[in-house]
Amino acid sequence: MKRNVFVSAAASVALLVAGPVATGAAASADTAGTAPAVAARADVTAEQAIAAALKNYPGVVESLDRDGNVWHVDVITKDGKAHAELEVDAATGKVTRENVDTGQNPSEHKALLAAKVTAEQAAKAAVAAHPGTAWTVEWDSDDDNGKAASWHVEVRGSDGTTWDGSVDATTGKVTAQTDSNSDSDSDSDQNN
Repeated sequence: MKRNVFVSAAASVALLVAGPVATGAAASADTAGTAPAVAARADVTAEQAIAAALKNYPGVVESLDRDGNVWHVDVITKDGKAHAELEVDAATGKVTRENVDTGQNPSEHKALLAAKVTAEQAAKAAVAAHPGTAWTVEWDSDDDNGKAASWHVEVRGSDGTTWDGSVDATTGKVTAQTDSNSDSDSDSDQNN
């Protein structure tokens, strides 16, 4: 461990002092396997997190949310009788079961289980409509307002902006969400 820390510290100092010239030397010093190569690693995408979660706990994804270096994935079994809260490491893809509840009422998940558009398809549709990275995908069957069931998808653009959209659970049609609270919040922020 001390050797890895020393090698990493020495490489950092070399990069600071020698700049790009030292980059090649630091990379070749790392080929002996003394420290993991960070540049070659890519973060686990939303789609990959969904696939890993479903491989660990088969069913239908109810929600997916990125929090730092962890994807939180909620999965409902295909019979609707169980629910699992999983965490997927965004760097390694390793899945950890946080909580499993086998006492679910299947009728509560009827609309989700019957949806033609999955969470993964909703994420892909939202990113196709608004380029970026899917960050949150949540099932919304709240029909109190008369709307059909849909997926709420948050996409983060490469410029750092966040876009919220809805994906129809039957057609896959993507629409931008409007939130009157966020509009009034931004107005009050501008006035302060």
